[in-house]
Amino acid sequence: MVSEGFPEVGVIGLKGAWKRSFWRLILLALGLSGLLLYGLPVVRHLEVLIPMGICPLARRPLRDNFTGPLQPWARPEVLTCTSWGAPIIWDGTFDPDVAQQKAVEQNLTIGLTVFAVGRYLEKYLERFLETAERHFMVGQRVVYYVFTERPAAVPHVPLGPGRRLRVERVERERRWQDVSMERMRTLHEALGGRLGREARFVFCMDVDQHFSGAFGPEALAESVAQLHAWHYHWPQWLLPFERDARSAAALAPGEGDFYYHAAVFGGSVAALRGLTAHCARGQRQDRARGLEARWHDESHLNKFFWLHKPAKVLSPEFCWSPDIGRRAEIRRPRLLWAPKEYALVRA
Repeated sequence: MVSEGFPEVGVIGLKGAWKRSFWRLILLALGLSGLLLYGLPVVRHLEVLIPMGICPLARRPLRDNFTGPLQPWARPEVLTCTSWGAPIIWDGTFDPDVAQQKAVEQNLTIGLTVFAVGRYLEKYLERFLETAERHFMVGQRVVYYVFTERPAAVPHVPLGPGRRLRVERVERERRWQDVSMERMRTLHEALGGRLGREARFVFCMDVDQHFSGAFGPEALAESVAQLHAWHYHWPQWLLPFERDARSAAALAPGEGDFYYHAAVFGGSVAALRGLTAHCARGQRQDRARGLEARWHDESHLNKFFWLHKPAKVLSPEFCWSPDIGRRAEIRRPRLLWAPKEYALVRA
């Protein structure tokens, strides 16, 4: 005897498949028309039409050890939580005063690491540190770790009470790609040394950006991933994961939740030790096979976060590219990308 519920399930499945096919056709049409008529940038103005989804937990309050109660329903136009229950932090979903108090109660020291190698040091480091002093974890104890091959060239930036700067020497790599990929191994070693003893939570950031708004304790969690500003509207099947099955960073079709940006990631010392060990190991395996992931350490980071879901996801407000232009959902950017002058800094 056939259950009466079966036809309904079939209808729901057909509706889901129809919706997926519909959006794929829309995206294909937008992409082709944009490329043919105006060039790729026009697609960026149209991608806001792609819905981000609705938080499945939005009807009940979420709590976080670093923010207190969260209000996922306060931003109905964007996705405010993941399918596994992690909050996606947008302006308006938390109370910054409560987050500040929660961090003070926990008596935290927070680390911030940055690599300034080659011309990146002169071009970006001073502004990065100056703006961090104005906006990064203000009111908290902070230790900056600058990794560079020229410690004497690190600029002197006045620091507030309870904030310190450490400079760690690293070797200058032959290629910029190697600088990017070697940082996972270097970070793993630092987290097992003085950095891991000094700080309870650590953020790892790229130097070619600057702070433009409050980047506070609301960003803290056991493990923290950053939604990539250029990809947060795109459906999973279009995201630029590593697809070469020979690579340790490879994700098969259908795998991957979001595309995360390696310019910002963080978490507890223990969680970051696990992340950096995973990425460094994967890069070693790829080198032994004569491979290099498409987006280097970022590809391996995305593989890690697919296997080990982040406890918190930061919205693109926390790391935004002005080249994308204005977006209604980006109310208060925290970090802004600097103009990419690769011909100059990677020479």
